[in-house]
Amino acid sequence: MHLPTRRLGQRVLHFQELDSTNTLALAMADEPENDGVVVRADQQAGGRGQYGRTWTAPAQSSVLLSVLLFPPPRLRRPVLLTAWAAVAVCETVWRVAGMQAKIKWPNDILVQGKKVCGILIEQRNTGRAEQPLAAVAGIGLNVCQSAEWFAQAMLPQAGSLCSLSGAQLETQCVADALIGRLDEEYDRMLEGDTHTLEACWKWRVGLLGKVVKIELAHETRTGRLLEVAFDQVVVQTEDGERSQWTPEQIRHIDPA
Repeated sequence: MHLPTRRLGQRVLHFQELDSTNTLALAMADEPENDGVVVRADQQAGGRGQYGRTWTAPAQSSVLLSVLLFPPPRLRRPVLLTAWAAVAVCETVWRVAGMQAKIKWPNDILVQGKKVCGILIEQRNTGRAEQPLAAVAGIGLNVCQSAEWFAQAMLPQAGSLCSLSGAQLETQCVADALIGRLDEEYDRMLEGDTHTLEACWKWRVGLLGKVVKIELAHETRTGRLLEVAFDQVVVQTEDGERSQWTPEQIRHIDPA
């Protein structure tokens, strides 16, 4: 399958079932000519999320895809790739379902407070100097599941685009729209514009100026969020002390 995109999705490999779209995409990273390939599946037997979590969904109910990239060094940071994928999902949700979406740090997408999407960025270094580092962006976006299905699956904090909007959507149409948006955003980044992405990402996170809880690897800090940017996250405590970290140091940011 081919899509009328500039860089991503000109080759889309679509399967009825895979163990994991990310696993297959990473296996294709030995060949740089696979840059921009999208791997899709109607169902995953072993889909995975961040920190070893699993991702399950009924067949043909979700957009399950992975994009294989060979980004230049300046775009390899996990925060950039996660923001790129997250913003593209949020914009796609608005385009196909007319709903505003928010980013729950670092890689979940919420609509009306319900999780509708998870993102997993994985990178691979083949160890060969002449071959660029590969990155895979895995996206699982709930589209057609009913509210009843989430209740029966004991997932009260999750939802789908159809269950939350009342619209009738097809996963194929949503997938095509998402790939197109990913392509647009990635092309802009390659042209040197990461400021637009950063501004959209900051707005979608939506916590600037609020009191938040910052979860780090070995501690948790609380304070008012003064800045969210690709180079730093700044928090001020009640006693006026300021602390800052790079985004990659932060596991979660939640309202306090």
